Amino acid sequence: MPQTECICADRPQVASQSAFCFLMYQGEAYKPSNTGRLICDVVADHHAFLWDRTRPDTQMLALLNDPRYAPVVVFPHEYAEPERCIAHPHQAPAVINGKKPLFVMLDGTWREAKKMFRSPYLATLPVLGIQPQQASAYLMRDAALSHQLCTAEVGIAILRLAQDNAAADALADYFALFCQRYTVVRPHLLEKDRAREFPAPGR
Repeated sequence: MPQTECICADRPQVASQSAFCFLMYQGEAYKPSNTGRLICDVVADHHAFLWDRTRPDTQMLALLNDPRYAPVVVFPHEYAEPERCIAHPHQAPAVINGKKPLFVMLDGTWREAKKMFRSPYLATLPVLGIQPQQASAYLMRDAALSHQLCTAEVGIAILRLAQDNAAADALADYFALFCQRYTVVRPHLLEKDRAREFPAPGR
């Protein structure tokens, strides 16, 4: 965003007992409307990898097998086997044993996320489903379904379930600020996109 609306100076400084791993579909990281980066600004223990169907990142595989973490895939339960589904992070066996929860976020469009969810290296991990209590407050991108939340809103819900309340509150405030500032600059960003797509004659 332009310096006049920049939120970098407002980045929260808060301790968190959670970790996040983002599997990102090609191009998702470059979208200015992506809110996953807000989670990374708040939760210090975060990791991000580009998803590849046939060549998974070796560092990502090592992270999922790191004995310090308890990886949990965040995805709707209707797409997972019942025995994998948990309603609370502390129901994951590895979390019960004292490991740090590592929330695996599938960052992309709804169609892309479903494709990533079928990755073999995620097939045995517990699946945490989020049940939204209200419609998304994020209006900068269209959701495929009315009840779908944006990535930052899912992060807030996860942190609350994990009783990581200080981080949840900080992320909620930071997300609200982002929405406020992005609403101001979005028309200008769209205008720039149109100019690149349809340049003026003679250019």
